[in-house]
Amino acid sequence: VLLDRAWYADYERESMHSFNDGDEWMQMDKAGHVFSAYTLGSWGHALLSHCGADQRVAVWAGGSLGLVFLTGVELLDGTSAAWGFSWWDMAANVGGAGLFIGQQAWWKEQRLRVKLSAHLTSYAEQRPDVLGETIPERLLKDYNGQTIWLSGNLRSFAPKSSLPKWLNLAVGMGAEGMTTAAPEPGDGRYRQIYVSPDVDLTRIRTRSSIVRTVLFVLNGIKFPAPALEFQSTGKVVGHWVYF
Repeated sequence: VLLDRAWYADYERESMHSFNDGDEWMQMDKAGHVFSAYTLGSWGHALLSHCGADQRVAVWAGGSLGLVFLTGVELLDGTSAAWGFSWWDMAANVGGAGLFIGQQAWWKEQRLRVKLSAHLTSYAEQRPDVLGETIPERLLKDYNGQTIWLSGNLRSFAPKSSLPKWLNLAVGMGAEGMTTAAPEPGDGRYRQIYVSPDVDLTRIRTRSSIVRTVLFVLNGIKFPAPALEFQSTGKVVGHWVYF
């Protein structure tokens, strides 16, 4: 209800309708849906587990929290004249929730985590109405500065190795050159693939429940580290520290 009043109240309403946005923002918004569904599912599972729920309930009910919430958002989109119900968004929502639930049900742990990093870009200055005006808005709306990562824990896949338990290897997806949702001729947009080491903060041992909680929440953010960037233009760029 709060989201409806805060975000959608200023736009005209229509009957439920859908639209195809699969080619918008070079699918970075879809990657964001995967991240959101996965992260909220992770929090839901932790909440129910902490409250003493049966693990099967915690996995399936808690892990579906992101899917339930984002389905509500999609229904609001579907009745707004400015947007529409997106089956691509729903597929991403299911994918994010399924990634969490599947791993927790099969491995009893998260070997692969979805993470986010973001930085400010100059593109928001060109279209602040779309890409954001304030710093929080730009970090949220400017897909040019966002990277969605799939971060895998190396020790969990090689338990007999001497690798640190917290060491991850992450592959990220980004895109640049976007000031409009749909591609336009000559706009110069291109895709980016990143490879970088990462840290699984939940695998750092501590006796403090407060520190564990902080590390758990912060674990949704990619740890700043050196990275290699492979652009769809064929260019390869090295970063001493990328976030």
